[in-house]
Amino acid sequence: MFFHFEATLRATPANATGIDSTPLAQVITKCTIPNTAALTFDDGPYQRDISKALTDVGGKGTFFWNGDNYGCIYEDEDVERVKFAYGQGHMVASHTWAHKDLTTLSAEDINSEMSRVEDALDRIIGVRPAFTRPPYGNYNDLVRKIAHSRGQKLVTWDFDSGDSTGSTPAQSKKAYDKLVKKHPSTVLALNHETYETTAHDVLPYAIKLLVGKGYKLVTLAECLDMDPYQSVSNPQNRDGSWTC
Repeated sequence: MFFHFEATLRATPANATGIDSTPLAQVITKCTIPNTAALTFDDGPYQRDISKALTDVGGKGTFFWNGDNYGCIYEDEDVERVKFAYGQGHMVASHTWAHKDLTTLSAEDINSEMSRVEDALDRIIGVRPAFTRPPYGNYNDLVRKIAHSRGQKLVTWDFDSGDSTGSTPAQSKKAYDKLVKKHPSTVLALNHETYETTAHDVLPYAIKLLVGKGYKLVTLAECLDMDPYQSVSNPQNRDGSWTC
């Protein structure tokens, strides 16, 4: 992951996309409810153990999932992972379909990256997420306009564990130590499901550290006092549309 930035718009005029007057989606960079810590995990669905570790201490996490990045979300094993995390009371959200840098895409392709994972979550667990984390934290005004048109808020972070940028587990733990010493009012932490050391080494350490300092481990929506989903309905039965 890289720190987010506001990239310039592509050369295509805004009015060519048909959304030139669309408002910009809100960008969430931190929690607002004091003494909350939102541990978030990108690039899954992958690790059940993350869900279990949080649940065991009465905490909740937030999972920003892709549709077709490390694997296809419609594979039986991944479907079960999605259902398991959601069933444990964790929050699920979008990390787009294929983890492309949205600032390099056309309006049509941005919509596709967002809609395909939204449709997948609606089919598998019956929810349409209200939050999207753009890959690499990158967004521009076009991305924000399309997100708003889809009822989405964009989410970045105010703490990066460094697990996706080469940090060792020891370095990630040290980063959490430095964070807690500053004792911010809230924490919105970026982690990744795709590293076993995050699930089995760094996360247990971070949970113990944050809880010990009085933080409540909550979902992103809870740390903002916002609704996590645009809609909640019944899951759908698998059919021919469940394909990557």
